[in-house]
Amino acid sequence: MDTKSLIIDVATNLFQQKGYKGVGLNEIIKACNISKGSLYHHFPNGKEELLIACLQLLNEEITKDIVEIFERYPTTREAAEAMISKLVENFEAEGTLTGYTFSSIVSEMASLSEPVRNACAQLYQKIQAIYMEKLLADGFTKDKANAIALMMTASIEGAMLLCLTQKEAEPLKIISQLLPKML
Repeated sequence: MDTKSLIIDVATNLFQQKGYKGVGLNEIIKACNISKGSLYHHFPNGKEELLIACLQLLNEEITKDIVEIFERYPTTREAAEAMISKLVENFEAEGTLTGYTFSSIVSEMASLSEPVRNACAQLYQKIQAIYMEKLLADGFTKDKANAIALMMTASIEGAMLLCLTQKEAEPLKIISQLLPKML
């Protein structure tokens, strides 16, 4: 793995675990075993530029995973059930959802930085578009598919946050029971 990818991987994990403000550049440098000059070589504008790169990585990883699941199942209902089941399994196995949610970063930084807010918005839009595409294929009208996709995005993201704060998978399990009934 090249140095830039290493920095992004390590910083992404640290930001998800501790939040943007809870992680200093020195901690990232130490965890990567690199020099400060090396970090600034790849991210000359510092921590915020690194955060945006981390959000772009999460965007790619999260949406790739969602697309794979949604392509594997013929209906939105089946795909949503499978995706949420995977989230529950991961949470129960690892006690966290690192790699699947970035909501803590959104709540911490979106109002403070327009570039960070835009990066977060792009990810949510991409997730919602994946859901919407599948809903349209299921025969929903564009307006109805858009509304349901928004509700799915908000419900699943909210359930993930609740799982993290409650330290249990119950919120996702409830969503997995209720969401298919709405589809």
